[in-house]
Amino acid sequence: MNSPDKSAVSGYLQQLQRRICQALEKADGQAKFRADEWTRDGRQGLGGGGITRVIDNGTVIEQGGVNFSHVVGESLPPSATAHRPELAGRAFEAMGLSLVIHPWNPYIPTSHANVRFFIAEREDEPPIWWFGGGFDLTPYYGNDEDCRHWHRTAFDACQGFGEETYDRFKQWCDDYFYLRHRNEPRGIGGLFFDDLNEGGFDTCFRFMQSVGDHYLPAYLPIVERRRDQAYGDRQREFQLYRRGRYVEFNLVYDRGTLFGLQSGGRTESILMSLPPLVKWRYDWHPDPDSEEALLYARYLKPRAWLDE
Repeated sequence: MNSPDKSAVSGYLQQLQRRICQALEKADGQAKFRADEWTRDGRQGLGGGGITRVIDNGTVIEQGGVNFSHVVGESLPPSATAHRPELAGRAFEAMGLSLVIHPWNPYIPTSHANVRFFIAEREDEPPIWWFGGGFDLTPYYGNDEDCRHWHRTAFDACQGFGEETYDRFKQWCDDYFYLRHRNEPRGIGGLFFDDLNEGGFDTCFRFMQSVGDHYLPAYLPIVERRRDQAYGDRQREFQLYRRGRYVEFNLVYDRGTLFGLQSGGRTESILMSLPPLVKWRYDWHPDPDSEEALLYARYLKPRAWLDE
């Protein structure tokens, strides 16, 4: 079995961050990402650092972030090893790229992507490692063309890695991005995978790269189709209301957010995924047969988009 190449993973993630930021700046046409480079000071046995890139108040993008982090530690906290006792007492490295884009226009969905690598090592023992990641889409107003394109690109990302890969990781995404207390999905899904080490390092690394490389082809065509679609106060209010679901998921369920906060990560970078404005309404329901009602009736349900 081939050995993990940590430097190759780190190099790819930083290159992907630059590439995605450049493409999003071009799509926005006005706003630029500002970079915040940070380091861990070694307290709590944690070192490393990262680069957080944030964009806001553009013509298309209201706020977004593309974050690279590479954290090293002497040992994992008990909360992280409770279900993985084999990791206890091992030095670890966790590196990844995570991004969330919140557009102005309610007809452009919010998008999220993440690719990451984890390795835990102890002298004279084989390392324990895995990859994780995926991308998912959160529309406020559903559109069949956009949903089919998003899932077709997700399918393309899985080609060459097994016939069942797309179906397996699509289902995992549907299951993961689910708000159990609301009994509804966060969006229309995409891909999600974790603890991936089947087939050796080289194969898993190639798959992680394929997922990362397919984010822009999945999202940018949707942005271009919807960026000039007219909207008013009603659509904006609904967008802010639905963003509340995004906040609820990230703070209650998201593994990356919880791991970052529990391990003493950099709070500003961890919470960069949250939208700049959001609203909650008590026991609100959309008008029957409205655009808003259609989101719940048709789009916030797992669907086989490639078959439609």
